[in-house]
Formats: sequence, C-alpha cells, structure tokens
Amino acid sequence: MLEITKENFDAEVKDFDGIVMVDFWGETCGRCLELMPDVVALSEKYDGKIKFAKLNIKGNRRLAMGQGVMGLPSIVFFDKGEKKEHLSGEELTIEEIENTVKAYC
Repeated sequence: MLEITKENFDAEVKDFDGIVMVDFWGETCGRCLELMPDVVALSEKYDGKIKFAKLNIKGNRRLAMGQGVMGLPSIVFFDKGEKKEHLSGEELTIEEIENTVKAYC
C-alpha cells in the first residue's frame, strides 16, 4: 500500500485518474491497527483494479480534517480526485470495506 502524506496527497489522490481508496489511521487507534492486515490483504487481492493508500493522521491532521475525516478508522474512496464514499466508525468491518471495493472494481 502506498504511504500518503500531505506532500504527495494531491499527486497520488487528487490528480489520479481513477479510483483511490485511502485508509486514514492513527497509531493510537486500536480498531485501525486491527483492520490494517486485512486492508493490506485487500490491496493485494484487488491490485491493479484500484489504487490503495494509507495515511497516518500523525503529522497530517489538517489534511484528514480537510477531507472530512473526524474519526478513526476512516476509509475514503476517491474517483478522479473527487471524494465519493466515506466509511467510518469503530464498528467498521473488513466485509463492508471489501464490498465497497468490489463496487468500484
């Protein structure tokens, strides 16, 4: 999975001509850390169909807030740079994430 920061967000997400799934996470977010191995597995399973990226909010908080990310975990889907879907919350499951990935493939 591609590591996104405020320095490369525009080039990798906003200016990308396709679908990008961004996993907004934090080092102190237990649910984020639980989901991460499964999200990485999804990125391998659907490699080449959509771009998978992750953004650690540490040092990128303003960027996250600018994208409407107010809670973690948050999975945001962009199509040609436009925010299309936002999955969030402690109850978020890998099945929900995969179903959304499938819808964009």
